[in-house]
Amino acid sequence: MTYDFTFGLYKSSVNIEQDVPGLEAVLGAAESERALLVCDTNTAELAESARGAMAAAVCVVPAGEADKNWQSVEKILRAAAEAGLDRDGLFVAVGGGVVSDLCGFAASVYKRGAGLVIVSTTLLGMVDAALGGKTGFDLLGIKNFAGTFYPARHVYMPLAALSTLPPREWRSGLAEIIKTLVLDDSLYAAETRGRLLALKPALDGEGVSAPLIEAASRLIERSVTVKGRIAEKDPEERGGERALLNLGHTFAHALESAAGLGRLSHGESVAWGLARACVLGEELGCTPPERSEAIRAVLGELGYETQAPHPALADGGAFMRALKDDKKKIGGLFHFVVPALPGACLVTIDPDSLGLVEKLSGLL
Repeated sequence: MTYDFTFGLYKSSVNIEQDVPGLEAVLGAAESERALLVCDTNTAELAESARGAMAAAVCVVPAGEADKNWQSVEKILRAAAEAGLDRDGLFVAVGGGVVSDLCGFAASVYKRGAGLVIVSTTLLGMVDAALGGKTGFDLLGIKNFAGTFYPARHVYMPLAALSTLPPREWRSGLAEIIKTLVLDDSLYAAETRGRLLALKPALDGEGVSAPLIEAASRLIERSVTVKGRIAEKDPEERGGERALLNLGHTFAHALESAAGLGRLSHGESVAWGLARACVLGEELGCTPPERSEAIRAVLGELGYETQAPHPALADGGAFMRALKDDKKKIGGLFHFVVPALPGACLVTIDPDSLGLVEKLSGLL
């Protein structure tokens, strides 16, 4: 299954297929002759397999959010330079969201912009990080503080990679899927709910079956089309359209930072942030109570933490400091996205009203 999107000046092709593509095929599709494969310690073997007999350099960065930093970016840039890559060369990310974010940023600044292809190997990467062009790394203790908009020419989503994922990776990706399904109101359909619940064995470590992968592929396709359509309308998040993809993320990013980057997965934080956004939306009169209850019920059925305060939130002060430094703050106003009817809506809160956020986060 192939989907084509246009993000401003950039065209991006998304390929959902069974197997991991070989480097020769990737180079052919991108009309490039030289590449640097970028992976982490979890996907190094996969990258080597994709390289095959091709004479391409491989850069391996440490796995995990703790090393999503400038040092990893510099390592990638240095590897590209040592490999002799020119601007017509290709950066090929093989891994999840951390790898694609780091590799994408490096490609965007290397000689003012080299080619980029992403082979996304996690559920979270497929439905979130790989599509739409957001790149970046953590800085000053703040998640994705530095970044660019730089869509990949081609994004490959090999379903075979899903069978290798541990339960936590499934849980992380599924939270982003739920968020996206809220945006187009498809979460509330019985068929969608059935597909979400069909993934529960993977979340619980009970194995990954062919029917489970089939259910996952349908949810991935839906998420790709919804996110792609939204990002096309507002590729650099200058208006209000793409900001809707941040549903639950103001709470989530503050939680990730306060808990210590890497302690909670992005998806675990998003699930909690989505639940808090539901409650905030109710308080502000934007989210119908029945819609809030339906979203939180799905999250609860799938085993996500939704109550406040989050068990990992030991330092309320750190949470509020991270929230106040959120990059989505504009003109001194704090931006939150909450569920609405239909979809979701953007709300702003002035600094004098942050007590409500503290209360709903369980800090007062």
